[in-house]
Order: sequence, then C-alpha cells, then structure tokens
Amino acid sequence: MARADGQTTGAIRGRRPKGQGPDLRQAILDAAESLFSRHGFYGVTVRQVATEAGVDTALIHYYFGSKRELFDEVFARRAEILNTARLEAMRAYVREHAGDIRVEGIIEAFIDPLIERSMTNEEGWKNYFRLVALVNNTPAWGGETMHRFFDPVVQELIEMLKAALPDAEIRDLYWCYQFLTGAMMLTLSETGRIDQLSDGLCRSTDLQSVRTRLYAWCASGLEEVVRRKP
Repeated sequence: MARADGQTTGAIRGRRPKGQGPDLRQAILDAAESLFSRHGFYGVTVRQVATEAGVDTALIHYYFGSKRELFDEVFARRAEILNTARLEAMRAYVREHAGDIRVEGIIEAFIDPLIERSMTNEEGWKNYFRLVALVNNTPAWGGETMHRFFDPVVQELIEMLKAALPDAEIRDLYWCYQFLTGAMMLTLSETGRIDQLSDGLCRSTDLQSVRTRLYAWCASGLEEVVRRKP
C-alpha cells in the first residue's frame, strides 16, 4: 500500500534502497537508464530495475506506473536538458553571427551540447546517449519516440539551415539531417568499433578529435547535396 510520503508499506524487503524520496526516484531512473541502454526496452524487466535500484517492484509502479511509462520518464529526463541547451546554443550563434550565418556553425551549436556532456565522462550521460542511439534504430516505435521528445528542436535546426542556405530544397535538408543524426549518435555511442578498425589509431572515446572533424564533415556534405540539387 502506498503512503503519502511516497514509500510503500513493506515495499523494501531485505534490500538497502539507494536513497529516499526524490533521491530514491532518481535512483530508480538511473538504474532503469543503465539497464535500458545495455539491453533495450524489451530486454529489461521491472524486477531487474528494482533489483538494480535496491527497491521493491511495488515502489516502481507507485512512482512510474507501467514499464513503458518508466521508460518514457527515463527518456524525457535528459531530453529536456538537451533541448534547452541546444536551443540556447543555436539561438546564441544566430544572434552573434547575424548576417554571416554558416552551416557549420549551426551544426556545431546543435551537436556540441551533447559532446560537452559526454566529455564529462558522467556515466548517466554515457548511458543516455547509448539509449538514444538504440531508440533511433528501433523500427517499431523508435521514430515515434524521437518525434515526441526531439522534433521541435530539430525543426528549428532545419529552419536555421534554410536561412543559411536559402536556395536549398527543404527535402534535402531533411535528408541531410537523417545522415547527420546517424553519424552523431554512432559517435556518441562510443562502441569501440573505430578503435578496432583503425588498429588503435583512432579511439571512440576521443571526443576532442570528433569535435575537430564531425561538424566540418556534416556541413560539407550538406552543402554539397544542396549544390548538386539532386
């Protein structure tokens, strides 16, 4: 039975919870984020999340309801932070470079808030970016989830790119965003693939090297697509 303070009668049996109140709620979200990022939505049970967080499953249902509602809460928590940071960075770039807006500058403002957070090496952000990459490649409902949490910021990115490239066809900008987000999320997943492929010459954790290449690569590709007018 749930109590008014957010605990449940007999909810914690023999396990030490990792916090109380709001901290306990965050501990559940952290545990779910870590598990979902490694095993995906279908590979994780509520019981596994409860074990990871050190609570009873009843407490998870009390705070979040169903597993999908828990998943959405995990996804939304950091999406809100990223959306705010991206919009601030993109709008600041446009204000500071009025009359001389460049594609690469817009793309840098859009991606760099993610790179900066990953460079802190905070486990939560590393897990979250891997989770977003998984969702972005989930045919059944990944597109709908990305749409709900990220589309307003992406649409503003498209509008800024259109302002920088007034002759561009809007469908080309959407296609180029598709390619950009694939490169961005693979990079942030830090799978170690490039480490093996390059025999150690490149490291997926070397995000400073990513910074000096990714923005230019995305911008040049987009500008070339617009120039060719497919």
